[in-house]
Amino acid sequence: MKFDASFVASHASVDTLPTAGLPEIALIGRSNVGKSSLINALTERKQLAKTSSTPGKTQLLNYFLVNKAFHLVDMPGYGYAKNSKSKRIDWAKIAERYFLERHELVATGVLIDSRHPLLESDGLVLHWFEENNLPFFVVLTKTDKCRQSEVALHEKILATEIPTAMKICTTSSEKGKGIRELRDFISNLAFSSNQSVL
Repeated sequence: MKFDASFVASHASVDTLPTAGLPEIALIGRSNVGKSSLINALTERKQLAKTSSTPGKTQLLNYFLVNKAFHLVDMPGYGYAKNSKSKRIDWAKIAERYFLERHELVATGVLIDSRHPLLESDGLVLHWFEENNLPFFVVLTKTDKCRQSEVALHEKILATEIPTAMKICTTSSEKGKGIRELRDFISNLAFSSNQSVL
C-alpha cells in the first residue's frame, strides 16, 4: 500500500494532541537513529520529515496523516547527552503519558541502529514497553552499513532478549530495503488492530 502522507502539526504536550480519534503508530529511537529518514522512505517524500545530522533535532511530537486514515507520530530521540537533564526529564514525562494514556496509539516502532546490538538505552526502552504490556515492534535501521551476517546476529539477539516484540523489521532507508514490508505491516496494524478507533 502506498502512503499518501502530509504533515499535520507538532505538539509539545499530550494535552494538545489531535482529537479526531484516528489510529496512531509512533516511532521512537535513539537520537540520530534515522526516524525522519525512515518516515521519508515510507512515504516516498524526501523532505516530509526534516532530517539532520545533529542528534536531538526532533524535540516535539510530529504528526503525519497517512491516507487520511491514521497518524504516524515522529517522537524525539532519547539518549542524547547534550540535552539538559531537566529537558530529558520533561520529555520522559511527556513520553510516558503518551504511551500509557493515549487511546489512539495502536503500537510503537522502536528504531535501533543495526550497527549497535542492543545498547543499554535501547534495552531499557524495550523492557519498559514489555513491563507495561504495551504493543511494540522493532525496526533495525541502516542495515546497508553493516554485513548481512551482523544484521542476522542482531535479529537473533533481539528475538532472544525481547521475545514480546510483535515483529523485528530490517530496513535501509537509503537503499529501500525492507521499506515495503514495513509499510504493509504498519498499514495492517492501523487498519485491523484497532478497528474501534477507526
